[in-house]
Amino acid sequence: MPTRHRDVLSATAGGQLTITKHPHGCLMVFPRPEWEKFRERIAALPMSAQWWKRVFLGNAMDVEMDGTGRILVSPELRAATGIARDTLLLGMGNHFELWDKATYEAKEAEATQGEMPDVFQDFAF
Repeated sequence: MPTRHRDVLSATAGGQLTITKHPHGCLMVFPRPEWEKFRERIAALPMSAQWWKRVFLGNAMDVEMDGTGRILVSPELRAATGIARDTLLLGMGNHFELWDKATYEAKEAEATQGEMPDVFQDFAF
């Protein structure tokens, strides 16, 4: 975990994190208090979302940062997302996304080659 995030995560979550799959092919890394909120929202979904509940909740793994801010990502989660060696960690507000670097770069290039979604038409940068 980068230093700029490590201190905040230690203070707010005691270094306790939860990792689970994201449908876009990365892992979501939540500070434990944020995971609890997310878990409750997912658990409250109707039966029609049962498979997505399994994806998010059934693959969740609790981890703790070590003294140097490292976390151990299980082989199952690494394999499911293609994470091999080089990774990218993106801050997404209440959680992080952990990507295989090559996968992220390919998906980003694909997204930026296309048109921006309509929701950005009235958005000022």
